[in-house]
Amino acid sequence: MEREYEELLTLTRTLCAKFGPSGWEDEVREYILQAAMPYADRIETDPMGNLMVFRKGRNLTEQPIMLCAHMDEVGVIVKSFTEDGMVKFGFVGGVDPRVVIGRRIQFRTEDGDTVEGIIGIKAVHLTTASERQHAPKTRDLYIDIGCTSKKQAQAKLSLGDCGTFAPEIVSFGDGMLKAKALDDRLGCAVLLLLMREQPAVDTWFCFHVQEEVGLRGAATTAFAIQPAFCLVVEGTTAADLADVPPHKQVCALRKGAVLPFMDRGTIYDAELFEMMRDVCEARGIAWQTKHMVAGGTDAGRIHKSVQGVRTVGVAAPLRYIHSPSSVAAESDIIAVYRAAKAFLEEIGGDQDV
Repeated sequence: MEREYEELLTLTRTLCAKFGPSGWEDEVREYILQAAMPYADRIETDPMGNLMVFRKGRNLTEQPIMLCAHMDEVGVIVKSFTEDGMVKFGFVGGVDPRVVIGRRIQFRTEDGDTVEGIIGIKAVHLTTASERQHAPKTRDLYIDIGCTSKKQAQAKLSLGDCGTFAPEIVSFGDGMLKAKALDDRLGCAVLLLLMREQPAVDTWFCFHVQEEVGLRGAATTAFAIQPAFCLVVEGTTAADLADVPPHKQVCALRKGAVLPFMDRGTIYDAELFEMMRDVCEARGIAWQTKHMVAGGTDAGRIHKSVQGVRTVGVAAPLRYIHSPSSVAAESDIIAVYRAAKAFLEEIGGDQDV
């Protein structure tokens, strides 16, 4: 079992290193496709770019079940160039400008070339007293790609080129992992490991695109599959930090898998939530729930699809989410995997939930 968990963490690290901002998930999708092929009974993609892997169950069911995670990550996109060769940009997905100054960016061009850059801002000694009293806005930032003129910068990048935070993956402290894109490459790793075993019932393992910009990929797979049940595997915000009141900490690292009953996009199926809670208790899987209604997942689209889909979620708590240095506890990632596996086994044994 320890070998299985180590493989899960290795998959997570490998996937976090891949380039895959919303709308540019190709590298992540290709890796998952190759990893899934030895186990899949059928593989499909759709015009959105979602990857759907089908595994035939041991038992017959009228409707399949669906497990999903999203492949995309937050990033940046080129909007214009300054005369002195700096890149002005916008964020792809929700990013706090306060956390990106001085961070490395990697762009990927249409030709597949990689262009390195650093996010910068006007030097503090040049700012006014008024400017120093306010958090920076995206328009105040630029990306330095080492050019001296607009023409030189345009020879390296084009409008619409997309980038991500540079992959700097580090294990530190007592079982902690720092990386970009933990949201939601850890979910992708969980699904890849789960599909290796034949499930009890027909199951689609879905890897979604464009979650970070509006849950877009999830809308199309849910309509195509029309599952009986869906489990969304995610990363979620943890604010277990000094000076944050307990009721605003949302959830905490090292306290296990997060089973949300509600977020800003979904009220999760009450019976499935209770089933997940009970099975975690019975199997000794550490779990917690959110202490604040915050965030959202692909469940926000899935549960409203077709005639409605009974949906539940499980997530790993992440500090500094949507930043270059998201932090997870390895034990929480393992707890998410165990909870998702328990869901598959429980649903397969009792279709009357």
